[in-house]
Amino acid sequence: MITIIGSGKVGGDAALFSALKKLDDQILLLDVAKGLPQGEAIDINHMLSEQGIDVEVKGSNDFADMKGSNIVVVVAGSGRKPGMTRMDLLKINASVVKSVVENIKKYADNSIIIPVTNPLDPMAFVTYKTSGFERSRVFGMGGMLDLSRFKQFIHEATGYSRNSISALVIGEHGENMLPLPRFSSISGIPLPSLLPKEKLDELVLNTKQVAAKVIELKGATVHAPGNAISSIVESVVRDRKQVIPIATYLDGEYGHSDVTIGVPAVIGKSGVEKIIELELNDEERKIFEKGIESVKGAISGIKI
Repeated sequence: MITIIGSGKVGGDAALFSALKKLDDQILLLDVAKGLPQGEAIDINHMLSEQGIDVEVKGSNDFADMKGSNIVVVVAGSGRKPGMTRMDLLKINASVVKSVVENIKKYADNSIIIPVTNPLDPMAFVTYKTSGFERSRVFGMGGMLDLSRFKQFIHEATGYSRNSISALVIGEHGENMLPLPRFSSISGIPLPSLLPKEKLDELVLNTKQVAAKVIELKGATVHAPGNAISSIVESVVRDRKQVIPIATYLDGEYGHSDVTIGVPAVIGKSGVEKIIELELNDEERKIFEKGIESVKGAISGIKI
């Protein structure tokens, strides 16, 4: 069973996409808000019935119902409002995530936990430390969402098929994210050989800023994060060994320890099966280090 804790727009979309991909026979939506997960589950099941998809979605307010879950996605907490940064949510969401993870330990202690709550990197750290799980079983969704945005801007700039585009974004899921044109390509052709540096810089800036724009326009980002969650879950469920940028705890990789940040990793049935260390140039390393310092500053103020 796949459990998604937090049944707002992103959690609902994550359940919907996971059901459409038939990632499990059962998907549980959990939320403290009475009626919300139940109503979401009813709505999704109606759609699945018409589609002929035999996946059952259930809504619950009882954490005990997640017992036996293989994968638990944590979307619980407050979302960004217009004008807010992800870090503005730090104190609000840290206590929520700690409480949720205590329940995961109680009822689904053999699961893989995928935190999504912002600010993502500190919340992934809180999840890892609170759970006491092996680090391979705790990794956050951040870079997968960011690269989807980067891919769209590459598509708009080139006009080439989205299917031909491979992109990579690492670092902090926030103001110091690191889109990597050098490690992005179109059908294997390196992006810097197709676009001038000025255009690449524009794509990088747009990728960093677009989430705030979407929130300003419609109040929240929903479909892209919902899809990103399901893509990560799919790599676990189907043991795809997909290389995905995820927020994971570093233990010497990239020269850092005791911090959680986005890096590329091989994701399979065991969770994080290998962290891939890229050879960053001086400019890339500088931005990556800024992200590290930002996350360390955030987690230093959290009691775990």
